[in-house]
Amino acid sequence: MSSPPETIPISHLARAAYCPRQLYYARRDDDHAPPPEVDAVRELAFEYDALRTAADRRLRERSLAVSPATYRSNLAALAERDDYGRLVDPALRNVVLYGRDCHGVAHKVLESAGDDQDAPPPTPTVVSPGDPPPRGVWEPQRVRAVAVAKALAWERGREIPRALVEYPSHGVVRTVRLTTRNKSAYRRTLWTVRSMQGVPSRIRDEAKCDACDYRTACGTKTRSLKTMLGLG
Repeated sequence: MSSPPETIPISHLARAAYCPRQLYYARRDDDHAPPPEVDAVRELAFEYDALRTAADRRLRERSLAVSPATYRSNLAALAERDDYGRLVDPALRNVVLYGRDCHGVAHKVLESAGDDQDAPPPTPTVVSPGDPPPRGVWEPQRVRAVAVAKALAWERGREIPRALVEYPSHGVVRTVRLTTRNKSAYRRTLWTVRSMQGVPSRIRDEAKCDACDYRTACGTKTRSLKTMLGLG
């Protein structure tokens, strides 16, 4: 009997969803650690309550992507969510999950008090250091969110119908439901990673190439160093 396939790091799935060729170079260079500034942004996701009433001066000292006024407004809207209390005081933080196909970190796991199977299912979150799109989430974070939900479902032995993606430098949180479309995107990416042999073909997306740290190794001319989608 053949052994089951090795589980894939969730961070690899996110890279492959952005560009399989980027994942190839990251693997080649053993470059998987996020840059130091990512930690400063992710810390914000655990300080929403304090930041809601912080003075402009204090907010300007933090790694915000918007003005203090906009940030407070976004956090005020965030506080209207039913799960806000669990967002600011999650049951678990930075927990490593091991699923059937993938493993990686859920930055938060939100759950109701008690461990009754009749209680609402827990909700994992992915904290992104980048900027949110106008609606929804970027494809790499969509795949990552589905991956952490599936890994948590495997560990808990129950269905996890959704995950959250937090953009703490904006004070914005988006929901990713495990719809057929989203699960299909996850499965396609999982297949891509498992079937990679050699250097994948270049994608034809100038904006992604401009934002990629491997643009020179890939041989693609670029204009910008900004990481558009906030992988890490």
